[in-house]
Amino acid sequence: MLLVLKAVAAVMAAMSLVAFCACGIDKRRAKRHRWRIPESTLLLFAALGGAGGFWVGMRVFHHKTQHKKFTITVPLLFTAQAAGIAYLVWRVFA
Repeated sequence: MLLVLKAVAAVMAAMSLVAFCACGIDKRRAKRHRWRIPESTLLLFAALGGAGGFWVGMRVFHHKTQHKKFTITVPLLFTAQAAGIAYLVWRVFA
């Protein structure tokens, strides 16, 4: 079970980094009026374990902070992912 916890944590850390970078890249492209990363792709990165990184990226880059789709969905995904990790930690160490 400890191996599962480590694997899930590694995937979430990697996806958070990907989501954070995607947020920054999309913001830069928006400012330059260039091709953008689709919103569905950004939300997919968040849903696949990168909600924490995307949420931080939203604040750092001031990106997607006016869109209800993101201001509601990303924190909910983060909460669900944090609860999942908390459950795994409890199962491993309890």
